[in-house]
Amino acid sequence: MNKQQIEPFFAILQAANPHPQTELEYTSVFELLCAVLMSAQATDVSVNKATRVLFKVANTPEQIVKLGLTRLENHIKTIGLYKSKAKHLIQTSNILIDQFQSQVPRTREELESLPGVGRKTANVVLNCAFNEPTIAVDTHIFRVSNRVGLAKGKTPLEVELALLKRVPHEYQLHAHHWLILHGRYVCKARTPLCQACALSNYCDYAKKLKPPARKARSPQ
Repeated sequence: MNKQQIEPFFAILQAANPHPQTELEYTSVFELLCAVLMSAQATDVSVNKATRVLFKVANTPEQIVKLGLTRLENHIKTIGLYKSKAKHLIQTSNILIDQFQSQVPRTREELESLPGVGRKTANVVLNCAFNEPTIAVDTHIFRVSNRVGLAKGKTPLEVELALLKRVPHEYQLHAHHWLILHGRYVCKARTPLCQACALSNYCDYAKKLKPPARKARSPQ
């Protein structure tokens, strides 16, 4: 994908979904942090099923700590890696209480200091909660960016940095939502829906699938 194709690529995504949102369900910054922390190697659907029940019982750092590890594990045991996630969530809640007046911090450095919070999780919180133009590279964005030729890289960090250079500033706030949703529902891992994709004219992968145009035969 050349530089001139990037703006129309995102313009199409924006026209189809002007105000994209994460599919994780939350009503506060702390709930968002909890949901994103639990979403590693798990689907948003599975996280939402667990948090709909959990957040009715505990949706503040104090309530999570009071709930305790065993009961927290029972609430999220349907999610992959639930034991380590429960441990991290208890630890994170204690730190928020002791160091941040129970508020979720607004800087990357402070967010990444919390147990279980890596760069991707911090990027999601900064973007969704604080409207920072960050791009959280998950498996969908990593695949889509490499496949379409938007931003190639061998690691999520390489792809993230490439995207921040290539995505026009006016699209950066929503770029990671557009790319995640596109990867989740259209540019799927095993069966990308190239024939139904509105972006195929700008996609390196789709162009390779198109048969070469036949040369017109000269009149006899």
